[in-house]
Amino acid sequence: MTRPPRSGPEVDPGFPALKARIIARTGHHYYADKDDLLFDRLRKRFRALGVADSTAYAACLDDRLTGGPEWAALEAEITISETFFFRYAEQFAALRSTILPALLAARAAERTLRVWSAGCSTGAEPYSIAILLHELLGSALPEWRVSILGTDISTAALETARAGIYGRWALRTLPPGERLRYFVPGPAVAGPGRDGTYALRPEFRRMVRFERRNLMDLLDVRAAPPMAEFDLILCRNVLIYFETEIVLGIVRGLGRRLTREGWLLIGHAEPNPAIAAMLEPVNLPGTVAYRPRGAVPTVVSPAPWVPAPMPDPEPSPGPAFAPAIAVPVPAEVGPSGAGIPIEPEADGTPGDLERIRLLADAGETAEAWRAVRGAIQAAPTDPVLHYYEGLLAHSLGREAEAERAWRGALYLDRAFVMAHYQLGLLMIGLGRRSDAARALDNAIRLAQALAPDAVVAEGDGLGPHELARSAALARAGVTGEGP
Repeated sequence: MTRPPRSGPEVDPGFPALKARIIARTGHHYYADKDDLLFDRLRKRFRALGVADSTAYAACLDDRLTGGPEWAALEAEITISETFFFRYAEQFAALRSTILPALLAARAAERTLRVWSAGCSTGAEPYSIAILLHELLGSALPEWRVSILGTDISTAALETARAGIYGRWALRTLPPGERLRYFVPGPAVAGPGRDGTYALRPEFRRMVRFERRNLMDLLDVRAAPPMAEFDLILCRNVLIYFETEIVLGIVRGLGRRLTREGWLLIGHAEPNPAIAAMLEPVNLPGTVAYRPRGAVPTVVSPAPWVPAPMPDPEPSPGPAFAPAIAVPVPAEVGPSGAGIPIEPEADGTPGDLERIRLLADAGETAEAWRAVRGAIQAAPTDPVLHYYEGLLAHSLGREAEAERAWRGALYLDRAFVMAHYQLGLLMIGLGRRSDAARALDNAIRLAQALAPDAVVAEGDGLGPHELARSAALARAGVTGEGP
């Protein structure tokens, strides 16, 4: 049977004009050279409205009744919902050892602290800040008025953020002990292929409130001059969507909202030399932060972070991890009831690594799984693809397949630090203590051999010191020995 041709940007005559409109309205210059990715997002809106192509969809955007809500839905769709905790370890190390202690010292008299997570997606970033402040303030927390605001353009992302319930993908860099410190394990989400859930503990969730806001509003010259109201603003991995002039306008608006003692953090890939003309750059280990011009320098001696005692786990409907015995699953057969086909796309088109990451980060785990399987068929000796296959398999609850994928990555690259680390965490969950200790020992040894200022490959910004520390803490939980 002949398969009908697949639609795409190259065969949709209305796509170029629609793409130009979208970029002009949203400022999302990120999609200027990503036609396939943008069209994937648009196709979902086509299906939702029952329209055939870009021309018909553009008419919906122009409609007086449907245009406003549909633009909001589209803006949310084309913004990737990045959702994992403590992303970019160097920045969180700087927050823990320097930025937050400096702010707490500066605000000690008033005992107030105001934080804004701009472009917070499904809430992992502001909740990570809440966890840090909870640990840093300890028993003094009730004496402080801490306000953490998370904003995003996507109402769907904000609904997830308010619920505070996440899958394993969002917790993928956390050792098991920290997962239980901050989350209560729960049952699987209804639906095929959905992974088990983790509910953020209420003492962290109640520290954060969420609102819908569009960063483009910072460019509105008609708005009244804003009050300086935030001690810390995080706007990370949001500016990559915008072209340079819009980025500078947004950063200028964010800077006006900082207190004199305030700090701004942007993403690792987002600094621009022109930002240093507006704000004072501060070089910290592994990252750069920004402060208002003329801010009083604050020197804080970095101190080791000692977590608060872990609360007694709340009752949950199921265990946190899989049973100790895992039965290997053949590559072509999925677990019973999984409901997710593991074949590549029907037309055999392999997905590239960027698309796999974006799909996974947007919560489209099943589609990312299909894409990575197709990509491995095209490039079977790429260890990074096998590593992501393991992450996605683990997220879908397929522990045996995750183990096979990570061991495959290590067969191809014995020095793949993150594969050793994730394999060790998996072995802890499966109750295989000696295998866990061996894998974590390898991760520690390899991390310690890296240059101190290196970034661990596929570690989401994790530095060697932070990875070695996390692996040592996880190993200590297995062996009972100190890290």
